[in-house]
Amino acid sequence: MDLGIGGKKALISGADSGIGWHTARLLLAEGVTVVITDQDQKSLEAAAKKLKADDGTLFAFAADLTSVDSIAALAESVTGAVGDIDILVQSAGITGAQGLFHEITDEGWTNTLLVDLMGPVRLVKAFLPALRKGGWGRLVFVASEDAVQPYDDEIPYCSAKAGILALAKGLSRSYALEGLLVNCVSPAFIHTPMTDAMMKKRAGELGTTVDKAIVSFLDEERPHMELKRRGEPDEVANVIAFLCSEAASFVNGSNYRVDSGSVATI
Repeated sequence: MDLGIGGKKALISGADSGIGWHTARLLLAEGVTVVITDQDQKSLEAAAKKLKADDGTLFAFAADLTSVDSIAALAESVTGAVGDIDILVQSAGITGAQGLFHEITDEGWTNTLLVDLMGPVRLVKAFLPALRKGGWGRLVFVASEDAVQPYDDEIPYCSAKAGILALAKGLSRSYALEGLLVNCVSPAFIHTPMTDAMMKKRAGELGTTVDKAIVSFLDEERPHMELKRRGEPDEVANVIAFLCSEAASFVNGSNYRVDSGSVATI
């Protein structure tokens, strides 16, 4: 598919695995120069090796999105490697503190919001000047079904993702006339390291296998996921790639659900 973005430059956070990694693969195939970032340089280098990109089209720089200094260093590295980016995909995040509201500590709230809300805020602040320069830009946030359908055992995560939707909508109003389009993608229960960890924990608690834990989770916790399976990362990445493309030139301030029907509302 020709998405009309050959020659563009993209930064993808949370890209050593899962949705971010698959998005990098798709954008590279479209002729985009891609910078991937995550916390650990070794895992990034392993991820880059698996992408098998041509020389000069893929770069990997580790960064801690909870640190302003680390983000500043990332911005310097990215600018030095590729110049100003045209596309930013914010995919980094954690499940964060879990449990019922009265069980979650102040520290649990703070850590979750620091990674899942303030991390994206700080990343965008660092790269917004570049995204505004060229008269054409794309900013895509990976949010979650939890942003509009919160669950009582992960309210900090749900709150952070609701904040991402509000952040994206606000940004979409501010910069559209400059050519920067801002949108969200909201997945549900995708086959990623994050949900792998969730299902291993559930399997241990129930004394069963991971496969049976997945089935029970779908039946008991996500009954509206009509396809009755976890989504695959590339199924989300396909939508992200579209929103990064010239084909999405009239899409702004939107939230695309990739959730098998999990959100039980129109």
